[in-house]
Amino acid sequence: MIRKYGISILLLVFPIFSYCQENKQEKMVQTAQSITESEILEYANRLTSEEFNGRLSGSPGYMKSAQWVASKFEEWGIKPMGDNGSYLQYFDNAYTQVFDCGSVNYQFKDETGKITEKEYRFPEEYYPGQNSGSGTIEGDLVYVGFGITAPELGYDDYAGIDVKDKILVFESGLPVNGNIPEIEKWVPYDYHQYKFKNAIAHGAKGWLYINKLANPNTSYNKNIVYVHIGEEVANDMFTASGKNYKEIRERIVVDLKPNSFALKGRATIKANTQRFEDSKSCNVIGLIEGTDPELKDEVIIIGAHHDGVGNLGKLLPGALDNASGVVDIMAAARILAQSPVKPKRSILFIMFGGEECGLLGSTFYVNNPKFPKEKVVCMINLDMVGNGTGLALWGGDSYPEISKHFTDANSNYIKRTMKTSEARTVKTRPRTDGAVFTMDGYKSFAIGTTNGVKPVYYHHPLDNVDALTPDIMVDVARMIYFGLLGVENN
Repeated sequence: MIRKYGISILLLVFPIFSYCQENKQEKMVQTAQSITESEILEYANRLTSEEFNGRLSGSPGYMKSAQWVASKFEEWGIKPMGDNGSYLQYFDNAYTQVFDCGSVNYQFKDETGKITEKEYRFPEEYYPGQNSGSGTIEGDLVYVGFGITAPELGYDDYAGIDVKDKILVFESGLPVNGNIPEIEKWVPYDYHQYKFKNAIAHGAKGWLYINKLANPNTSYNKNIVYVHIGEEVANDMFTASGKNYKEIRERIVVDLKPNSFALKGRATIKANTQRFEDSKSCNVIGLIEGTDPELKDEVIIIGAHHDGVGNLGKLLPGALDNASGVVDIMAAARILAQSPVKPKRSILFIMFGGEECGLLGSTFYVNNPKFPKEKVVCMINLDMVGNGTGLALWGGDSYPEISKHFTDANSNYIKRTMKTSEARTVKTRPRTDGAVFTMDGYKSFAIGTTNGVKPVYYHHPLDNVDALTPDIMVDVARMIYFGLLGVENN
């Protein structure tokens, strides 16, 4: 009789359970469908507007944009997790305001005595130095390879050449491949700050840095004026000197032997800047608390850097890099906060400041966390996730117990092509907020987009909303929603 009743109860309960599951999934689908391209574009247009002036970390424009994101969190009922009951976690962040694009002029005399003068164009051929001192310098030119002095590695670009009071021309990066076994010994010399300080230590008055992009992740010295130049400018200077730029650079790398020399001609560089040493920036942090009494102390962190590279006489809107990541998370955060299906574990949203200045916000967070590391299930990073037709989980294969909920979300609901990979050990200079968490011992992977359908204007005035594909951003946000609820309720 007991067996008979037991079977009867199971037959009664199973359809009810199945109905509940189907009803739950239906509610989730309906909630996800509330994310639209219009919402995505609304957030993206606001973040990339002139009102926020390119969101340079530490600047008034950035702080205003952070307050706007915080106001949306408050509107959606997301709990503040910043300082003193606010959404903002503050940290020191000096910055330099660039008032206009300045100028770069090159003059040289050919063999016949004819003087040729070239005035270069922003942004086609150069970018102002984002931490340049203000003023005008003029001087002779010296090429110093990669600008490295590493006696313990038997390498010195400055050996045997006088650069005092000269304008230097040098490369970003390293003269070695990132896959060599001894790469960790070279990493300290890969930082822009090191190269700049080394140039100053050797007596340079300024430089032309062959690294044509906007970049606030450099050191500042009020007496140094510099710009970032493209290979077009370097080619002019090498050709005037009877040399081939590409061949010389490649030979340095192949032989791992410096080749520094004076270049023909003189350069004039102008910059108009102001330094703000005592400014602060912030991370924007909000929490959706889990509903399970035991599991709510566990948390998934999902983050994206919120800052851009500002305004260099022209606005650099920073749409793909990285309003896209912020917008995707905002759309997902809204529906997670409003969802009838609640997470059992907690979800911590972090919009990092200072990424473009050297991963300042994420570094500050891991040193001042809101949850103990052992309570963090994983950290998921989004950077440049607004262009393409496919999805990606970079590093997700290393954590299948977590990433499978996102691949399932794609298979069951989104149905895009998806690429995955295993996490890589960070041996070179870290370049993303996710890498900061990885290096500090967190499980971390990145959500990305693939098969880009629009040109990528990296740190460029054309990185505006027209560079985005809103339909893929809708699906990224929806995948975050389904994937997080899968992990949270597993």
